[in-house]
Amino acid sequence: MLNATTSFSQALLIHVDFKDLRQSEDLEEFKLLAESAGLSICEIVRSSRKAPNAKYFIGTGKLEEVKSLLANETISLIIFNHNLSPAQARNLEAVLDCRVIDRTELILDIFAQRAKSFEGMLQVELAQLKHLATRLVHGWTHLERQKGGIGLRGPGETQLESDRRLIKKRIATIDKRLEKVEQQRQQNRRSRKNKAIPCVALIGYTNAGKSTLFNRLTRSETYVADQLFATLDPTLRRCYIPGKSEIIMIDTVGFIRHLPPTLIKAFKATLEETLQADLLIQVIDGHDPKRHEHKEEVMSILKDLGADDLPMLQVYNKLDLMPDEIPHIHRDENGKPLKLRLSSKTGSGIDLLYQALGELLNFPDHHSDVAEY
Repeated sequence: MLNATTSFSQALLIHVDFKDLRQSEDLEEFKLLAESAGLSICEIVRSSRKAPNAKYFIGTGKLEEVKSLLANETISLIIFNHNLSPAQARNLEAVLDCRVIDRTELILDIFAQRAKSFEGMLQVELAQLKHLATRLVHGWTHLERQKGGIGLRGPGETQLESDRRLIKKRIATIDKRLEKVEQQRQQNRRSRKNKAIPCVALIGYTNAGKSTLFNRLTRSETYVADQLFATLDPTLRRCYIPGKSEIIMIDTVGFIRHLPPTLIKAFKATLEETLQADLLIQVIDGHDPKRHEHKEEVMSILKDLGADDLPMLQVYNKLDLMPDEIPHIHRDENGKPLKLRLSSKTGSGIDLLYQALGELLNFPDHHSDVAEY
């Protein structure tokens, strides 16, 4: 299956501000998504509406503005920061004579670029196929049924039915392969449980610095970049708590608001590593003005996964960008660590994280020697 942006580099972005904030998306995050897909942004068209236009999502006046931009620019791709219906996408392409994709297709494409492991590539293809299946629901219905030859007369099958059959067959094949991968994953989990090695999963909004912290703790070199979804495949490494014991540290894919349901479902097996963890570390970009919104979005996805009641430590990262802040632990009324401020880039506050992990995982011979805040 071809990636949505494989053959394109010059893109026009369309962002609509809705009065209903539940329908709204973040424009800055949208630009980061486009850049993370390797696109060059030529133009950004903004609009304000009470509700989407049923036929084109945007109004006819804004549609004319987009047409005029296409006449003067070398734009080969239009991306909406919203989810389009199959009919809206077809109508827009017919009027604009240009490839049109929506937010879900853009995220799917980024995932397709990032997946490196066998399982990750299968998960991405599965999500793409399930999304494509929804695009076919109203497609091809104008085609007449194929006529059978001698001895084969009858209704035949439409192109839509043929495509559905092929997609269904491929989805079934991928599901079987992923089932085998999951069986192996379960064996690995049982092995870790038998060895009584605690598992700690790093979770958080995309680009919060999870992989940088993971590398700092495990002394490994997983891919790190200032872009969305730099990490896609889960990575497991041993991590040694100084003077205490060892743990298994898990780096997971970053979350994002309005993550496509097809992706949440397709990557549930991968994210189940989170469900099996003894402790979650929610990494939060402490310098991001939208950190509270992002934290709530992560908690919402965890709830969908059934992992919102697992023990959690919130780590506010990127302390190096806040010169007035110092590393410290926030504790509850019983002295239990709840929040921690540190910099995974410089290592400032890592010693406090080791201390908090020792306490929360109930390692023996642990004693607190840092003042509470």
